[in-house]
Amino acid sequence: MDGEIGNEEMRELLDADGAEIIDIRSPAAFRRGHIPGSENVPLPSLVDSVEQFDDAERVVTVCPKGKSSVQAARLIASYEGFDGRVESFEPGLTGWEGGFEEGDGAASDGGTDEGAGAETTHADEGAGAETTHADEGAGAETTHADEGAGAETTHADEGPDAPF
Repeated sequence: MDGEIGNEEMRELLDADGAEIIDIRSPAAFRRGHIPGSENVPLPSLVDSVEQFDDAERVVTVCPKGKSSVQAARLIASYEGFDGRVESFEPGLTGWEGGFEEGDGAASDGGTDEGAGAETTHADEGAGAETTHADEGAGAETTHADEGAGAETTHADEGPDAPF
């Protein structure tokens, strides 16, 4: 990986069509809004799709908060057939100061769309009561242990399916 870029450099790359911008979120999250001109290659399918970047001179990976895209950039950079420059968009989509495009854009078919269905599991008894909420459409998952000394909260808002 060659480093991270910020908003100013991302805008320059977009204006000059100077890089392939790869959004590693789920297809559903990508459709809700993405950087114009970016391509959707979900992180779970990146290993199987990395050869598509063989001829790219420059690739920038994008995720909601700029964390998972570092892993994606490292994966692309480690691929033997890739000789270009690969960077991560440091602020992530939450820090993107430009506009967003909705719809499929240049999306590749690399994953499944879980839809807008929500799944909820409740266990409300005793000190170890736990509630799990998974909103598959937004790609966010939250686990709450609601009662007792073992209360615990996990937020999966760093992953590639997290909404921005």
